[in-house]
Amino acid sequence: MKERIKELRIEKGLKLKDVAEYLNLNVRTVYRYEDGTREPSISILIKLCDLFDVSADYLIGRTDNY
Repeated sequence: MKERIKELRIEKGLKLKDVAEYLNLNVRTVYRYEDGTREPSISILIKLCDLFDVSADYLIGRTDNY
């Protein structure tokens, strides 16, 4: 999941700060999602899916289709 969050963020032209503000979290927390030291809660996972317009299955690596 960590690689996909970072790839999608970069693909959308967003900075860590942008994602953190959207999720109402601090930048360090989002960075930890991207480096794999922390996993998002279900509610944050849903918000990430909405932000990046992808399915949860894609984000967690169960499929390669958005």
